[in-house]
Amino acid sequence: MEYLNRDCLAAITTESFRNQCPYPWLKIGNTLTDEGYKRLCGDMPDVSLFKRDDGIQRAYGQAPHHRHSLHYRAGLSLPQPWAEFLNELQGEAYHSFLQRMLGSRSFILTFEWHYAWQGCSVSPHCDAARKIATHLYYFNQEDWDPAWGGQTLILDAGRRFRTHSAPHFDQLQVAASSDPCGNHSLLFQRTRYSWHGVRPLNCPPGTMRRLFKVTANGPSFQVWWRRIRGKDPDGYPVLA
Repeated sequence: MEYLNRDCLAAITTESFRNQCPYPWLKIGNTLTDEGYKRLCGDMPDVSLFKRDDGIQRAYGQAPHHRHSLHYRAGLSLPQPWAEFLNELQGEAYHSFLQRMLGSRSFILTFEWHYAWQGCSVSPHCDAARKIATHLYYFNQEDWDPAWGGQTLILDAGRRFRTHSAPHFDQLQVAASSDPCGNHSLLFQRTRYSWHGVRPLNCPPGTMRRLFKVTANGPSFQVWWRRIRGKDPDGYPVLA
């Protein structure tokens, strides 16, 4: 079966993405087929496979990002729907879509899952320069209460802050937000001003915000040097 809603992706114009402010971003409804979304939601990777990121210091004085994270590597044991979806994401159709949106024919994809618990947040930041774009898929279905928060915020700094700095949420304007529930995704391109973040979650104990992330990495010197040393663009060993 197919997981990506190819008709939906084909209907998206490059202009609708690139002409956004304060940097290229786009909320994409019905990114996945109904059956594909249902299967992926119903068979998420178990949290026991994840590492817990809690209080890890970030550069430039930025606050830590709290979450469980699982980085994909070849040979990782996954539920069948996810193995099929990962295979589809590495195929021609998805690569062609990203190439059309980003105007780039050369990138390396990496994949990661994030589960976040009550109180977790993602402080405002711009991604590393090696990252061309990020595509976030949400897997919380319709039982997520909007009052719990969890929206990914597209932030406008008015070009007042350097990438390597640590502004707070109250120093930035919210240009747009992407809800964490339902069958949709958020694609955004990395620029010197592509600030984004997630305010602290208000979900009940035991409830987690579930997210899958695709990152398009450019062939920078850092990326190729990591590959020579047997690592992927994010610095993880290619093999376990």
